[in-house]
Amino acid sequence: MSASILSLAQTKQANPFGLVYENAIAKNVVGQINIHPVTYKLNGIDIAANVYTPANYDPSKHYPSVVVAHPNGGVKEQVAGLYAQRLAESGYIAIAADASYQGASGGQPRNVDKPAFRIEDIRGMADYITQYKGVDANQLVLLGICGGGGYALKAAQTDKRFRVVATLSMFNSGVVRRNGFMNSGAATIQDRLRQATEARALEASKGEVLYTATATITDEMADKMPFDLYREGHYYYNRTHAHPNSTFKYTTSSLLDLMEFDAATNMDLINQPLLMIAGSKADTYYMTDQAFNVATGTKEKELYLIPGATHIQTYYVPEYVNQAMNKLKEFFAKNLKQTIN
Repeated sequence: MSASILSLAQTKQANPFGLVYENAIAKNVVGQINIHPVTYKLNGIDIAANVYTPANYDPSKHYPSVVVAHPNGGVKEQVAGLYAQRLAESGYIAIAADASYQGASGGQPRNVDKPAFRIEDIRGMADYITQYKGVDANQLVLLGICGGGGYALKAAQTDKRFRVVATLSMFNSGVVRRNGFMNSGAATIQDRLRQATEARALEASKGEVLYTATATITDEMADKMPFDLYREGHYYYNRTHAHPNSTFKYTTSSLLDLMEFDAATNMDLINQPLLMIAGSKADTYYMTDQAFNVATGTKEKELYLIPGATHIQTYYVPEYVNQAMNKLKEFFAKNLKQTIN
């Protein structure tokens, strides 16, 4: 990892909203983009979210809005917040929320990671933001990042409030939890299912919760990892963009749901315009490619590759973020049939 990237972790300033991305809003100023921390109920759970409003926001006007779903292990203060802020700069009212059982949101036990919950979280964001003053509910778009991208595909298959759907560096959580990254764990599927089953039984009988992915990773360990995703992910989540609410661990019993999940099933149900963005050097690209190819139900779909970018680099590298944002703005504006400056 280059010294210039590591230096970001050493020079970034404390942010009153807890935001850890570059050029994050530090205070609300009249006439500029503002951030509004909010809490709402979803199935009895308190959901912590940030709503970003455009410059010169006027609640009596009508704005397009966007729901942003964060990556696995991520929180709203990281890449989801960055893209929400950038979309607010383009005239959208944007919402980024912590998943239930994760981040600053409620739910016990902590760090449950079930696909059905993540999909419901996306729908819950839509529930909230479409009632927000100034939001035009007929101009709602969805952006899912990494694992949030896979869950966004599933949410959009049935929830037609989302008029346009986009993913960035989509990660098919269920397939990877089942087969391992690039099928590296296929030989241990039954062993891991047994462990998940035993963890569920332990929760039911003794109330004891077991967790997976709890190991502390050092820089030296990360540097030896064979995949860019995990090597660069370590530096992003644990060094340059670390947040105290962000963690890779999840309840072992969650695997009972994760391992039978596949974001790329029923893709023909998506009839909305679909944009899928990935880095040309992303080792996760095969997941985007698979889902895109089976999205046969939409007449308007586009696959956009960012030249030279890896998966994690689309989260923060300015030139890659700018390219992704330009494409998102173009695709959203075209398909919402309005011009966004």
